[in-house]
Amino acid sequence: MGQLLSTLLRPLELVVAWIMVAWHRIFVSLGMPAASGWTWALSIVGLVVVVRIALIPLFVKQIKASRGLQLIQPEMKKIQEKYKGKNDAASRQAMTQETMELYKRTGTNPFASCLPILLQSPVFFALFRVLNGIPKETAIGALDQTLVEQAHKATLFGAPLSSTLAHTQFGATWVLTVILIAAMSATTFTTQRQLMMKNMPAAALDNPFARQQKILLYALPVIFAVSGVNFPIGVLIYWVTTNLWSMGQQFYVIRRMPAPGSPAEKALQERRARKGRGKEKARAAEASSAATTHKVQDTPEGVQDTPTPDGTGPASGQRQQPKRQSRSQRSGRRPQNVDGGRRPPGQAPRPRDPDATPEGTGS
Repeated sequence: MGQLLSTLLRPLELVVAWIMVAWHRIFVSLGMPAASGWTWALSIVGLVVVVRIALIPLFVKQIKASRGLQLIQPEMKKIQEKYKGKNDAASRQAMTQETMELYKRTGTNPFASCLPILLQSPVFFALFRVLNGIPKETAIGALDQTLVEQAHKATLFGAPLSSTLAHTQFGATWVLTVILIAAMSATTFTTQRQLMMKNMPAAALDNPFARQQKILLYALPVIFAVSGVNFPIGVLIYWVTTNLWSMGQQFYVIRRMPAPGSPAEKALQERRARKGRGKEKARAAEASSAATTHKVQDTPEGVQDTPTPDGTGPASGQRQQPKRQSRSQRSGRRPQNVDGGRRPPGQAPRPRDPDATPEGTGS
């Protein structure tokens, strides 16, 4: 069995080793020491980035499948109640048929929610075997003998990346491994809890599927904590990093595409409502500002906008009534004095002498 597993994982081990070596060369070209534990730790983080980017389409399918399973739980419960207590072959077959019809009608695939985890498992085991081969100085593909020796000497806070808690005494390796196991368990718990508490409607929380998820919520961190004592530090770094990636990716998807009826959808609607009110206030403020920065004034030449005294723009948007013009203003001539001369604008005419004779006439 071990030989068969080794044969099946060998191609994936070569790919994992090649990706790690590629990242290692990138960091060395940036000036990091080739034998530094940080260089190799970041190479493992780079491996996580490559794997998780490749799994993004499957992750989206996983989110949709999990959401679909949550939403059809009330109908699943009705089917289960319908055949409750019926253990004959015909009833079991009818229950299975109705369940499959429900999956087909809703477009739900119960196995799609497990795809990213199932596809990551071979990568996880391949990395485990690559790191386990480092203390034995076993070259794997692009990870030649020189690089294997560098990786074997690489330490992180004084702890070799290939060391495990189960095979070490109290010291730097023990402390770092405990911290990484605690981080791995905490991130696993947070990721599962985020999915259940924020992206599950209340109707989907009271069913066998939800109860199973609650059990896994507390069981998985314990399982990882117990099994983590046998993981090399490099594998723990990989697992903590991929958990952090999953947590951030899940937070983004839940925030943007929440399940209908879930607390996340309610929060999304509240954010949209606040954003809509903010836009309405901005439009109202803009309209008010435009109304208070212009004043319409009628002049003899027509209607025009005049600036306010402070020079910032017209004062108001009210229309002023046009003033009545005199006959001389309409004709374009300036008023004359009674003696035929021109008088300055605004000066009252001189009183006429009743005894005077008009010009150009005789006495």
